[in-house]
This record gives sequence, structure tokens and C-alpha cells, in this order.
Amino acid sequence: MIALSLAEIAEVVGGQTHDIPDPSVEVTAPVVRDSREVEPGSLFVAFVGERVDGHDFARQVVEAGAVAVLASRPVGVPAIVVDDVQRALGALARHVVRRLGATLVALTGSAGKTSTKDLIAQVLRRKAPTVFTPGSLNNEIGLPLTALSATEETRFLVLEMGARGIGHIRYLAELTPPRIGLVLNVGTAHIGEFGGREQIAQAKGELVESLPPAADGGVAVLNADDPLVRAMASRTKAKVVLFGEADEADVRAENVRLTDSGQPAFRLHTPSGASDVTMRLYGEHHVSNALAAAAVAHELGMSAEEIATALSEAGSLSRWRMEVTERPDGVTIVNDAYNANPESMRAALRALVAMGRGRRTWAVLGKMAELGDEALAEHDAVGRLAVRLNVGKLVAVGGREASWLQLGAYNEGSWGEESVHVSDAQAAIDLLRSELRPGDVVLVKASRSVGLEGVAQALLATGAEGEVAAR
Repeated sequence: MIALSLAEIAEVVGGQTHDIPDPSVEVTAPVVRDSREVEPGSLFVAFVGERVDGHDFARQVVEAGAVAVLASRPVGVPAIVVDDVQRALGALARHVVRRLGATLVALTGSAGKTSTKDLIAQVLRRKAPTVFTPGSLNNEIGLPLTALSATEETRFLVLEMGARGIGHIRYLAELTPPRIGLVLNVGTAHIGEFGGREQIAQAKGELVESLPPAADGGVAVLNADDPLVRAMASRTKAKVVLFGEADEADVRAENVRLTDSGQPAFRLHTPSGASDVTMRLYGEHHVSNALAAAAVAHELGMSAEEIATALSEAGSLSRWRMEVTERPDGVTIVNDAYNANPESMRAALRALVAMGRGRRTWAVLGKMAELGDEALAEHDAVGRLAVRLNVGKLVAVGGREASWLQLGAYNEGSWGEESVHVSDAQAAIDLLRSELRPGDVVLVKASRSVGLEGVAQALLATGAEGEVAAR
């Protein structure tokens, strides 16, 4: 973090200092909310959660080296006390971002945010020091914590922005005002909370509305292949750059194909040149993510050749997102269990089929959360798609939603042993342990709340003699 004195922080957040003998002491290490992450020079942010109250760890974190606690009440150790800790954290992030000389890139979308953010970061850090959102910490707490991890050397700050309602992205953009805003797509993730795709588009478009005008360097990077995203061009005064496979896209892909192992390859075209890309990631859906990253990088001065090289060498930085691991017996486990929505489910199934050419494929799927009235239809559709793609066997894990997955497969013609409904993760593990054969490919995917990553981890630990080699 940029060094700030406790006196300056208190002024910025409108707080009162308590038990601070020397207000000139500076915060020089990361601002953290997890007591286990405290370093000498840290500022610890005390949130009150459903099960844990951060204030209870105040003395422990100071003994570990934190210079003070940002708190909502006095805690008997050096503290800056505020009425609202979350708002104070946001105000501090806004203050630090204004002092940075970095270009701020923000992105949002219904699917692919984290994978695309990781690609952008891996491309841009070849050009200059880059700080980016770890994992999916894209909300009112995670975003300012990421911004506060930037230093004087940071030149690019890449922030993922999530939303669960109208106004959320507008608020995040006020905390960390971006110069470049990227909208990937408008799908059905969280449609139960928003009420419809038009409402989702309204929320996602708040990002481009927050951008500065083109004359001041504002750039809106929009998906030319998604009509709802493309229409956001009318909602911004920033320069509009289109990416996608459409002919009119400024950054586009041609000759898209998958390698024998299911990795996408294509010819990248930018306004300044073209170059070939062969990705290390799995699944054709990563082409759109790569084009989005390429459009951002091109606007920041990178050549087509530089971008193509970076994309071809980029890997997955966030866990449980198309993590491909091959066991010594030849069974391949694809752990994509971090989250799921209808769009990402379809993409993962297609990736599974591409990876499993000539091999037996398994789709171990669970509930997709927050779909509201669309839940039955969307789970049914995923089950049907598994059959249409000729997935070898569908294992639907869990309760009502899993039964809808299996019913969709059954109604599509999966009448034999091609699909099965099991009650929980352990039942799925037992089934797979008994039936997997060398060379099989297994996809594990569901919403985060289902916890299906345990299935993938158990399978990797099963019958493995020697080391498991991750690819």
C-alpha cells in the first residue's frame, strides 16, 4: 500500500483515533480483514460477521504487527473508530486510487469475469507492474482491499466488479473510478435477484456510464457478439471499442478451432496487426475472454504480437476454474466447481466434449443458484444439452435442482445408464470410484454453495500411485 499516516487515514475516513500514541505512524503493509494475513505495518479492518467479530482479534493483530485497527468501537489497542467500517474502507480506497499514477481497468459481466481478469493481468504485467483482483473478491469489501494493495510502482490496476442489484456497480465505480471499462456479456447469472436480463444489462451498463469522456481517455470495451452489451455504446461518452467474432469488431478472432486436447487457437486481429494465438486454457469460450483482454491491452499500447504471445502463455490463476489435472492412471479431472450459471455450464460441457474426443466423458453437475423462476427451465436445459453433446454419463448431485438436471437428460433420450441422480457429494465420489476407467475425463461443476470441489479433490486422491501431475 502507499504509505499513509494514521492521522491522514483518520481524516480521510472521518474517524476518531483511540489509544494511538503517535498519529504520525504510517501504514506501510497491506490493509487486511483476515487476522491471519496481518504483517508488520498493516491496518486491520474489523468487520462484524454472522459468526465472527473482527473486533475480537484486535489485540492479536496488533501483537502480530498491525499498527492500528479500523473499527466501529474502541478495542483497547490503537484504533481509528468510524460509524461504518465498510464505507470507511471504500473512502480510503478512493483516496489511494486518486493518488496513484496507475491506469484503472474495470470489468464486469455475467460469466467469465474472473478468467478474463486473470488474462488481462497476465498480459498487462508484461508491460508494467500490475495489481489485480485476487480470485473473485469483486464486491464492496474485496474491491477496495485490492485497490489498497497497489503501490507507487503500480501502473495498471485491474478490478473485477460484481453486482447483485441495480446501483452496485455504480457504487464500486465511484470508489475506484476506471478509465477503461469492459463488459463481457449479459447472461442469466443471478437472474432470480435481478428479475430479468434487461435488468442485468441495466446494472452491468453502469460501468460504461461511469467512464470519463473519450477526450479524457475513457474507453468502453464492449462485446460485439452480445446485443445487450453492444447496445451499451449509447450509454457512454467514452470511446467505444468492440471485440468479438463479428466482422465489425475492432479486435476479433478468425479461424477459431480447438486443438486435440481442447485448447482454443485462433488468428487475433487488432487495428494495428494480426498474430496467431494457441491458448493453454481449455474450452472455446476462452476465445471471447482472450479477445476482451486483447482489446484492453491494445488500447494500452501493446502490439498484436505482444498480446498473442502473452495470451498463448497465460494460465489459470484462480482455483477451481477449469483446473485440469491428470492422474497417473490416465483419468483427467476438470475441476470447475468454483461457481456455475447456465452460460458457464454450457461452456464447460462443450469443453468437456472437446477434451474427451475418443475418451469416455463424465459430467458431475449440481445446482445453479439464484435463478429464481428460471431455475427449472435452466436446469432442464443443461441436462438436455449433456445428452445432445453426447456426454458419456451425467451424474446429477443434490436435491431438487439436481433432479431437474437428470429429468432433462431423461426427457432428451437418456433412458439407460447415461444419467443418474445421487443425493450428495459422497454418493458421487463412491459411484465414480467404482466406475472410473483409465483415460476417462470427468468434469465437476456447480454453484459454489454446493461444494462439489470436494468431489474433484477426492478423485485426485483416489488410487493415485506416485505424484499427480497438474497440467
